[in-house]
Amino acid sequence: MNFPFRFSISLFQTASRLFAPNPSTHFSIAHACNFTTKPYFSTSTNPSRIAMAETSIDSLKGTLAQKRASAEAQGQAVRALKASGASPSEVESAVNSLKALKVEVEALSKELNSRVSENGGGNRDDFRQGVVNALERRLFYIPSFKIYRGVAGLYDYGPPGCAVKSNVLAFWREHFVLEENMLEVDCPCVTPEVVLKASGHVDKFTDLMVKDEKTGTCYRADHLLKDFCKDKLEKDLTLPEEKAMEYKRVMATLDDLSGKELGSKLKEYGIVAPDTKNPLSDPYPFNLMFATSIGPSGLSPGYMRPETAQGIFVNFKDLYYYNGNKLPFAAAQIGQAFRNEISPRQGLLRVREFTLAEIEHFVDPDDKSHPKFKDVSNLEFFMYPRDEQKEAKPFKKLQLGDAVKKGNINNETLGYFIGRTYLFLTSLGIDKERLRFRQHMANEMAHYAADCWDAEIESSYGWIECVGIADRSAYDLRAHTEKSGVQLVAQEKFAEPREVEKLVITPSKKEVGLVFKGNQKKVIEALEAMKEAKAMEVRANLEAKGEVEFFVCTLGQSVTLTKNMVSISKEKKKEHQKVFIPSVIEPSFGIGRIIYCLFEHSFYTRPSKAGDEQCNVFRFPPLVAPIKCTVFPLIQKSEYEEVAKLISKALTRARISHKIDITGTSIGKRYARTDELGVPFAITVDSSNSVTVRERDSKDQVRVSVDEVASVVKDVTDGDSTWTDILSRYPLHSSYSSDEGVLIGDIHSKS
Repeated sequence: MNFPFRFSISLFQTASRLFAPNPSTHFSIAHACNFTTKPYFSTSTNPSRIAMAETSIDSLKGTLAQKRASAEAQGQAVRALKASGASPSEVESAVNSLKALKVEVEALSKELNSRVSENGGGNRDDFRQGVVNALERRLFYIPSFKIYRGVAGLYDYGPPGCAVKSNVLAFWREHFVLEENMLEVDCPCVTPEVVLKASGHVDKFTDLMVKDEKTGTCYRADHLLKDFCKDKLEKDLTLPEEKAMEYKRVMATLDDLSGKELGSKLKEYGIVAPDTKNPLSDPYPFNLMFATSIGPSGLSPGYMRPETAQGIFVNFKDLYYYNGNKLPFAAAQIGQAFRNEISPRQGLLRVREFTLAEIEHFVDPDDKSHPKFKDVSNLEFFMYPRDEQKEAKPFKKLQLGDAVKKGNINNETLGYFIGRTYLFLTSLGIDKERLRFRQHMANEMAHYAADCWDAEIESSYGWIECVGIADRSAYDLRAHTEKSGVQLVAQEKFAEPREVEKLVITPSKKEVGLVFKGNQKKVIEALEAMKEAKAMEVRANLEAKGEVEFFVCTLGQSVTLTKNMVSISKEKKKEHQKVFIPSVIEPSFGIGRIIYCLFEHSFYTRPSKAGDEQCNVFRFPPLVAPIKCTVFPLIQKSEYEEVAKLISKALTRARISHKIDITGTSIGKRYARTDELGVPFAITVDSSNSVTVRERDSKDQVRVSVDEVASVVKDVTDGDSTWTDILSRYPLHSSYSSDEGVLIGDIHSKS
């Protein structure tokens, strides 16, 4: 993965939304303000009313812009009259007109702010707080070390959170590891420094940090600048157009700013420490890895791994042999990763220890086709190619096959994993209308990457990168080959010898080192990474002029090469086999981020039966629900309790997670408690030979015999039957009472 941007919220995304000149179906004021037009921040929200409100807001904005222009023109007229020596009455009349226009501008500004607030300005934060309150109260997750006031960026999963996470990971294994016959490994979290030196993490895995000059509190410099610009664009509705465009440009190019440029912008905008308003230091790089030492001597430095991928790369040779020396193949790993975030925030979205599920799919760089691509090629979902981002166009639905065919997606294997990722996320319960795949801009990608896409999920925090899917070329295996001296290569034997023409690039380490000193390695790496067309262009310029300007991505600048620094040629050879370093397609899943977005997408409220309070509900699909069903005796009666225990044993044999509750609490309150845990089904025991099964979201109930109930629940939780199927097979039941629980009999007989 392109580690500087691996699991960061995309900086370009907000600017690209705000650049759009016109609202559209999937690009409206709601997107510009980072909240959706779907009614998930407020269950009473009506989409048609939102559309009308947005039209009204757009109209107000247009009127305000016209009035401001009129006020500016009137101000110029007043100055012109005064300069020309006009009569006092004429000047007074013009000044009165200017005052009236200013009053109108102020009134329109207040009205616009009020309308934006009514249209959901507070809903986003209120909704998020409601979700977090429910999650912490029901112990899905809580801050770690809470009795000691906690530590920022560290969280504990409670019983239901652990169950959701376990179910998500189990489905990930089924969907990817089993389906694709991947080789799963489990590598240590502690990694020797030499490994991460080779991968580039020791030198490059940094963020720019600033400090409060008085308290020493640290902040990420780019986050402060981004938040300032975003806040101005969203909240200052009277911002002049030229200033708004400037803020948008800053956000769009934030990743390109050097430390010096970033510091300059912070000073220009007067950005100070958000908590104390104290001045800030100049930005400086901070490595995000947790350092440690291996063994008691302290002579073997190491780090807590910032990703799981390196463990797979260093084991490539053995995995390749295990796979019969055949390509393509994929290795997978689920495990903890660690990043010493400068200022963690946003709950589970930015933490210091987290779970990654990563795949490294090794493939011949000359053949990135995929035999199963046709299985996903007809999928259609939201994509945001970089060309649309450059032109500030809205994202839109594209067919996956067409995106690969047109070159939006670099190759079939990359496209295949994008499609499989879409199916995985939507199967978990992620709303497909709030899921998009955004292609990395050129300034986000490492120089070696062929193509990168992020699966971004819309939440109350905006669009969150939850999965990165990258074609990393052969960078990682090449880096570890050079550092370790072990050839991490694959071979393809030919039936007949082939005459091939090979590009040979031979940098002169001595000559390059004399000129570029400490940057020698970066220049040589860039030379060796040249594609054939670029290499032949460089050779032609060197032969014609004796020197050439050559851009080195890792330096971010061009250098001057002379003829004695590099030899570039083509040689014809007969080969009996092809020996090459495989390319890697890497899907990398941030499990915590996916789970948090799932929490938000699953959460809603509905009124109680009495209508006097709002009840929280998580609409988890059975696939990920922490508990699949509950078993309730309707009343405290020994006969019903014995039946409940028999059903519990049957559910256990069927490997269905469940909870039995024989307390005397009213059945309606027990339903409400389990709805808030996201339990999809509830079995109520109200007789010795039959029970009712209630579905969480519809609250429909059917009557099923005691002997059948475990198999019915298993069928629907395993996905072999739908709830609609169950409704067609068993008699529907009804209920009444203030707390929705006293059963009164069958509506119709079993067909």
